[in-house]
Amino acid sequence: QVQLVESGGGLVQPGGSLRLSCAASGNIFSRNVMGWYRQAPGNERELVAVMFSGGVKKYAEFVNDRFMISRDYAENTVYLQMNSLKPEDTAVYYCNCRTGPGNYEYEYWGQGTQVTVSS
Repeated sequence: QVQLVESGGGLVQPGGSLRLSCAASGNIFSRNVMGWYRQAPGNERELVAVMFSGGVKKYAEFVNDRFMISRDYAENTVYLQMNSLKPEDTAVYYCNCRTGPGNYEYEYWGQGTQVTVSS
């Protein structure tokens, strides 16, 4: 089992910045990917950014260089620095971890943190 605890959400004005953090604990295998998804009301959950254990990063197109994902491997923590936030970035942001032994992969989700971009 893996537990994910998110923090850092909140209310911010358009053009502002927020930094999300997700601390993972439990049985995390060396091969893993951690990242962030989001879900706005009435929409499906969508990928924002993920980072593989080898260092490769993947971003959604809408990020457009505004967000940056990073990891502290020693602390099993993943961060999402969000800049130039727009009202359409308003959503619940979920931390995600996929890991497992060999060819197996288990998926875990955090409880979500609300990000609201509004003036």
